[in-house]
Amino acid sequence: MLLDALRTQLDSLSKSERKVAQAVLRDPTLAVAGNITALAKSAQVSEPTVVRFCRTLGYGGWQEFKLKLAQALAVALPGVNETLTPNDLATDLVAKICSRSINALLDLRNTLDPAAIERALDLLAPARKIEFYGQGSSGIVATDAQHKFFRSGVPAVAYSDPHIHSIAASLLKKGDVVVAISQRGNSVALLRSVQLARKGGAAVIALSPSGTPLAELATVLVPIDLHFHTDPYTPISARLAHLVVIDILAVGLALRRGPECRRQMQHAQKALQKMDMQFDSFLRTPHQLDEEN
Repeated sequence: MLLDALRTQLDSLSKSERKVAQAVLRDPTLAVAGNITALAKSAQVSEPTVVRFCRTLGYGGWQEFKLKLAQALAVALPGVNETLTPNDLATDLVAKICSRSINALLDLRNTLDPAAIERALDLLAPARKIEFYGQGSSGIVATDAQHKFFRSGVPAVAYSDPHIHSIAASLLKKGDVVVAISQRGNSVALLRSVQLARKGGAAVIALSPSGTPLAELATVLVPIDLHFHTDPYTPISARLAHLVVIDILAVGLALRRGPECRRQMQHAQKALQKMDMQFDSFLRTPHQLDEEN
């Protein structure tokens, strides 16, 4: 949720802004119930510092930040401790991991910028070619994106090997679009490929946290500012959020491209169904085939 995102950005804030963040984290309900004066007093800073803090996080000011915080607190699932322990039973794992995933998506819904999605679709709709770059778990998201996008009739490919997407990026031209996917936004190899793509004239859509090197290089940034759980046994919330954003962009692109795109997607679906039917025939027993004949 928003508080998790705030924790991840503490180190990037100025000393005075960090005091505001820590005051919000100590008592988020006070920030929602009180006014800017109360928060400034709690953080021992001036009111203009609180406003500066809100704008640093990407909000228009105190009121917008307060509203988003109230929404995040309202939709978060109550009463579930998401911290995993060696003594957790299967019921605990179900409750904790599902709660963490649901809260991540609720936070995404409340913080995802529709204007950024609109700008990304403006680049994708006329694209001559779309390439998805990601490494590690982000490479899996890139592959999922290729699977969803190529059905829209636009040539789409995914690369997770840094050497390959570096070569591919150097061949891109104006009219091509790269979707660079990163949970942290600081992969040196990915940044190099993005620079090569921009040099050739391609546009770059970044799915990454705001304020990162990748975000700075993007033509359009779709910021995904979620807390990174370092627990190795827990799925990374950001990956789930990236997958949902890919779904939003894929559906948005299909709608932008109109009825012809829908017909192409239906044709692809029928081809898959026909292949499944043919495969089913191999699974029938000789006795079943004799009866049909």
